Amino acid sequence: MLRIFDARSGEPIDVRPGLVRVHAHVTAADTSALRVLLTADVLARALEMGGTPVVTVAAPTPALRARADELGIRPAEPDAPGVGRVLHVVGGQDTAPDGVRVEVAPVTGPAGTAAPASAVRLALLAQGRRQPVDLGAAALAEARDTLDRWRAAVAGWATRPSRPVPAEVREALRTAWEDDLDVPAVLATLRRVEAADDMPDGARFEAYAYADRLLGLELTREIGASA
Repeated sequence: MLRIFDARSGEPIDVRPGLVRVHAHVTAADTSALRVLLTADVLARALEMGGTPVVTVAAPTPALRARADELGIRPAEPDAPGVGRVLHVVGGQDTAPDGVRVEVAPVTGPAGTAAPASAVRLALLAQGRRQPVDLGAAALAEARDTLDRWRAAVAGWATRPSRPVPAEVREALRTAWEDDLDVPAVLATLRRVEAADDMPDGARFEAYAYADRLLGLELTREIGASA
């Protein structure tokens, strides 16, 4: 069961089974607003992976929606009044109606970048949502290098006999994202899988494919590219 920290009450909240509305509150079109949409997207994915039905609600400007599309952030409904329990995903200075408030820290750095959209997505996910992100050249270069390495590794692992995700790896991944949407801990688990000497390549592949259902980084994109 996912447990999320409510910035309004200061207490952790268990999101129990039942329809949930994830409402991303955005008014600007800057990268901080983009991070709010991304957090709502990953939160919805985490709930869905636990079997919870989700409606995502947001009304971004056309410019922000275009940037969200580039990052693979799934489209949301413009409104869904009265549907399920509500989790309000907001920027630090934004207000929201009564309910659980999932706060997202701002982003600093250049307004535009030539980095691939998936590298921007990873750079935004690499820090916990309550920590500010500096989307500078160093962070984007590290994200791009990590994606290149992981995609190449996943493509290689995909050629090996399939093996199930090890139980301890699956548990570590789920424990991470169900603990206040701790995406950095998910990424740390993938790094341990990458470095493990005693894990079959087929199991590594399945672990990365499983985690990517949450991350949305297209980690399997290079499979068959060199065939």
